Amino acid sequence: MTTQPTESSDALDALEDTAPSEPWRDPAADPAERVRALMARMTLREKLAQLYGVWVGIDAGGEMAPHQHDFVDAGIDLDDLARHGIGQLTRAFGTRPVDPAIGARTLARTQRQITASSRFGIPAVVHEECLTGLAAWQATVYPAPLSWGASFDPDLVRRMGARIGLTMRRLGVHQGLAPVLDVARDLRWGRVEETIGEDPYLVGTIGAAYVAGLESAGVIATLKHFVGYSASRAGRNLAPVSVGPREIADVLLPPFELALRAGARSVMNSYTDIDGVPAAADPALLTDLLRGTYGFTGTVVADYFSVAFLHRLHGVAADRGDAAGQALAAGIDVELPTMDCYGEPLLAAVEGGSVDAAVVDRALERVLRQKCELGLLDADWAPDVPDEIDLDDDESRALAREVAERSIVLLHNDGTLPLAPGRKVAVVGPRADAAGAMMGCYSFPLHVGVHHPDVPFGVEVPTVAEALRADHDVSYALGCPVTGGDDEGIAEAVSAVAAADVCVAVLGDRAGLFGGGTSGEGCDAPDLRLPGRQEELLEALLATGKPVILILLSGRPYELSRQADRLAAIVCGFYPGEEGGPALAGVLSGRINPSGRLPVSFPAAGANQPSTYLAAPLARRSEVSTVDPTALFPFGHGLSYAPATWQDVSATGSLWPTDGTCRVRVTLRNDHDRPASEVVQVYLHDPVAEVARPERQLIAARRVDLAPGETRVLDIGLHADLTSYTGRAGRRLVEPGDVELRVGTSSERIVSTLHCTLSGPRREVGFERVAAPEFSS
Repeated sequence: MTTQPTESSDALDALEDTAPSEPWRDPAADPAERVRALMARMTLREKLAQLYGVWVGIDAGGEMAPHQHDFVDAGIDLDDLARHGIGQLTRAFGTRPVDPAIGARTLARTQRQITASSRFGIPAVVHEECLTGLAAWQATVYPAPLSWGASFDPDLVRRMGARIGLTMRRLGVHQGLAPVLDVARDLRWGRVEETIGEDPYLVGTIGAAYVAGLESAGVIATLKHFVGYSASRAGRNLAPVSVGPREIADVLLPPFELALRAGARSVMNSYTDIDGVPAAADPALLTDLLRGTYGFTGTVVADYFSVAFLHRLHGVAADRGDAAGQALAAGIDVELPTMDCYGEPLLAAVEGGSVDAAVVDRALERVLRQKCELGLLDADWAPDVPDEIDLDDDESRALAREVAERSIVLLHNDGTLPLAPGRKVAVVGPRADAAGAMMGCYSFPLHVGVHHPDVPFGVEVPTVAEALRADHDVSYALGCPVTGGDDEGIAEAVSAVAAADVCVAVLGDRAGLFGGGTSGEGCDAPDLRLPGRQEELLEALLATGKPVILILLSGRPYELSRQADRLAAIVCGFYPGEEGGPALAGVLSGRINPSGRLPVSFPAAGANQPSTYLAAPLARRSEVSTVDPTALFPFGHGLSYAPATWQDVSATGSLWPTDGTCRVRVTLRNDHDRPASEVVQVYLHDPVAEVARPERQLIAARRVDLAPGETRVLDIGLHADLTSYTGRAGRRLVEPGDVELRVGTSSERIVSTLHCTLSGPRREVGFERVAAPEFSS
C-alpha cells in the first residue's frame, strides 16, 4: 500500500521544510514531473478532494433527477471543503437561472476562494452540460443531436462545437459533458433525442466533429455514455443491457473510437450493467479496453451518482466505501456531480485498508495532469471575467439557424409544398405555438428553467405559427395538448381548418426529464404511436378534406403509417433549436430547399418495433415471421424541391486489395435554377462472412452542395479496413471475397450497385485501423 502523509501539524511542517519550492507551478517544466512533485506533498484528504465535484446551490426549487437529494447535501460548507481543495465545480451556470455576468463574477470569486483557502492553491475544473449549446440562462439553444445527424454535415457540426466551446471558455468553464455517442437501438428509449442516430458511422463522424470543435476552443469534451446505455432492454432508461460482445464491438464502440481519435480528453461511464456487470465497476471496460487497447490518457468521470448507484441501485457494493473502491479500481477518476462516495466513505476505506491507496494515486495523477494541461497549476493562473457577455449573439443565432435549416427533413410531399404565398393557413396542434417545442430535454429552459416558471426562457424562440405569419394569413387552434385534451378542443381545430385553404398540423413531443415529458431522459415510450390524442386530432383534420401538412417536432420517430399516404406533406424537425421556427417556415414557403436526411428510421405498421435499419437478413422482412419490420421512411431518406441528378457512379476496378483502397466516383448535376444539396451514401453488403452481418451498413456519406447548373464529381476513397467486422474469435477481420458497394440516397434507395472482390490475405485490424473514408471533389 502507498504510504500517505498524515494531517498532523508536525507532518505538514516537515513537508514544508523538505520541499520549500513549488516546481509544479512552472509551466516550462515537464508535466509528469510537475504532477509527481505536487502529489508527493499531498495528504490523503487533499488527494481525495481532487477526485470529486462539489455542487453548490443544488437545491434549485425542484429535483432535476430521481435520487438527487439522496446523494446531494444542499447545505455544503464551501469554506470548510476548500481547505483541502476542490477537484471540480458542478454546473455553476446550469443549476438555476443566473445572469451570465453575475455568474461569471461569482465563479471567479469562488475560484479565488478555493485557491486562497488550500495549501496548494489548485483551482477547480468547472464542468457544464452542452448537448444543445451551453446549458445556461440566455445562452443560444442549438438543435438537438438528432438534428446534427439529420444534417449529415460534420463540418457544420464542428463549427457549432467550436462556437459552443468559445462561449464556455469565456465564462471560465473547462469541461463539457457532451457529445452523446450512444447508437440508437430501440426508438422507444427516451434518450433517443440525445443520440445522433442509429448508425455507428454517422454517430461517429458527427460526434467526432463536435469533439474536434469543442476541443479546438480549449474545452474538454466528455464522451457519453461508455458503453451500451442505448441498448437497454425494452428501451427503458437504466434497464439492464443484454448484448453480445460482437454488437458492442461493431455497433456501440466505433463512435467512441472515432471521437477519441478526434482528441476527446474525458469519458463518462454508462449507468447500465452489461450482462450483470455495471459499467461503473468494470475494469475490463474502463481500464483494459479504454486505456490498454485505445491508449486513452485523459480522465474518466462518473455519470451523476453512478458510483453511489453501485450500492443503492445495482446492489454490487456493500456500502458507499465499497462502491468508491470498486469504481476507482475499475477506472473512474472523478465522482460527479458531488462528493458522496469519494469523500468520507473512501477516506475511511483507504485508512482502514479495504481500498488500496495506489488506485487513489492513479486517479489523482490523471486529474492533476489534466489540470496541468488546462494551465490550472501555473503560478500566474487567475480567473478571467469578460467585460461584456452576450451568450446569444447574432453570429451564434445565425449558426443555430444554419444547423436547423440543414437538418429539417422532408419525408413526403404530394406537390402541396412549397406553399404559395397568401394562402389562408390553419396552424393547429400542441406544438404549433409553443416555444418549448423547439428544444430538447438538455436545453436550459426545459432542463432547469422548468423549475422556475416565473423566469423567461432568456432567448427569443419564434414558434411555427409566429414564423408562418410572415408569409401567410394564419389562424391558430390548439386542438389538444401533447397529452390529454378533450373533444371540444379537437372540434375547434376542425372548424379552423374548414375556414382555411390548407392545414399545417404541428404535432410531436414535449421534452422533459423523468416523466416530465413524452421524450427525454427517463421519459421512455411504451409504443411508437403519437402521444396522447394527437393521432385522433390528425384523423379529424384529414376528415375535413383540406390538404394537411404534418410538421413533426419530436425526439424520436413515430408510427405514421395509417396517415402517411393521406397527408399532403410530412416535414420532420428533431428539436431544431431556437431558430427552428423560421427554418421550418422557410422550408414550407420554399425559401429553403429541404436537404436533411433521416438519422433514424420511421417505423411502419406495428407501433412497437424497436429494430433499426442495421439488421442481419433474418431481422428484416421474411417468410418465417408475420411481423414486417420494414420502415415507412428508411434511414438516410429525405426529399428535396430540387433534387440533384445522378449522372454516373463508378469504381476504379473490381479488385480491391485487402490492405488497399477502392475509389468510388459519383457525378452529380444540378438541373434547377436554385441551389441543390445531395447526401451521397455508400453502403456495404457482405454476402458471406464468418458471422451474420447487417444486410447493409453505411461506410461513407458526404453532403454535396451544387449551384444552379453546376456539375461536381465526388471522389470517395474507401480503405479495405472499412469492411472489417468482429469474427468468431473476437478479433476484427478484413476478409477476402466478394462484396457490394451500394451507392444511393438512402439505405433503401440505391442508385447503383458496384461489385468488388477483396483480394489478398486475411488481415486482423484493431483500434489503429482506417476508420473513415477520404473525400475529394
